[in-house]
Amino acid sequence: MEPSTRNFPGNAARALADHQLQRALAKVPVGFVQKRADARERLPEFEDLRNAGRDIKNHTLQHLDLYLTEYEKRATAAGAHVYWAETASDACSIILEICRQAGARVVTKGKSMISEEIGLNAHLAASGLDVVETDLGEYIIQLRGETPSHIIAPAVHLNKEQVEADFRRVHADLAEGRSLTEPSELVAEARQVLRQKFLTADVGITGANFLIAETGSSVIVTNEGNGDLTQSLAKVHVVIASIDKVVPTLEDASTLIRLLARSATGQEISTYTTFSTGARRPDDPDGPEAYHVVILDNGRSELLGSAFQEVLRCIRCGACMNHCPVYHAIGGHAYGWVYPGPIGSVLTPSLLGIRQSSHLPNASTLCGRCEAVCPVKIPLPKLMRQWREEAFESGNTTAGFRFG
Repeated sequence: MEPSTRNFPGNAARALADHQLQRALAKVPVGFVQKRADARERLPEFEDLRNAGRDIKNHTLQHLDLYLTEYEKRATAAGAHVYWAETASDACSIILEICRQAGARVVTKGKSMISEEIGLNAHLAASGLDVVETDLGEYIIQLRGETPSHIIAPAVHLNKEQVEADFRRVHADLAEGRSLTEPSELVAEARQVLRQKFLTADVGITGANFLIAETGSSVIVTNEGNGDLTQSLAKVHVVIASIDKVVPTLEDASTLIRLLARSATGQEISTYTTFSTGARRPDDPDGPEAYHVVILDNGRSELLGSAFQEVLRCIRCGACMNHCPVYHAIGGHAYGWVYPGPIGSVLTPSLLGIRQSSHLPNASTLCGRCEAVCPVKIPLPKLMRQWREEAFESGNTTAGFRFG
């Protein structure tokens, strides 16, 4: 995805004037905020879990080299092939080569923000591969040629009438008189099309919510089951994950999983929480013949030991944007890159540089709601203030701003 972070003021103005977008965004606080509050009330130890999650991530980041090395050792022993990618280009090249060696023509994908970050779909498609997103929201925005506007609900900026129009435009076999006015009918239509892709895919690519050093396992958390079909029906399963996704033990992963769904969607646990360890064994009834894990740095190691290391605690729940009044007003695309909302206002300058994205740390009222709901207690307002100071000290602000 080509960043347009420097265009944030114009992006935001267009978003505010988009009546269709505003109608869709009105559902964000209704759909997420109360559900998280209810889930928190049902779990008396929720604050203790947040403290534990913060401590797990801090400990892991302090010893990241140790746990990444242990993960590679355990995963390799379980039959995985582990690759280290320093840059986005390296990761794309590695995955393309895996697809070529598998003789792949059709590639299915589960939802992965890392793949969005590195521009994986475009890279594979440029080499002639048919790349199909299988998460419903991702599938819809792929049909539209758009990027996700939210890290857990990529099509939250759309209304069902828009989705119906896209299905009627793209699905060649759709009967003219078929009703697609209800969400259940739209889901059934997408399922019918995607089922054939699952059955013909040569390679399945997923992200990972966690990589577990103790067992060499990768974990994905979904509500649709598309991740399971992606990684189990194709001959080859490829995992793409960043270095900060590793956690030491199964117990640590369990603690973070208890936080993740409650913070993201208000569920006690997602419908599917899937652990994968290596390829299919001789006595397994199904699963991929080969299992590859690509671990990406892409600037994250430079944050270790810096003032912004705490942003690497993020477990991608989306709670900060669900509660952010700025996100509620403009949606995700206005931020101009992969990660919107408060987490994007800190992470994007960390990965792209403050000169490229100096507007984003200012895209906040500093109300503190993001920090108050973050499951691992990332001090996002403090980090945004830090980036504002960095931008000012570097002279990367307008003359009028500096005068003021």
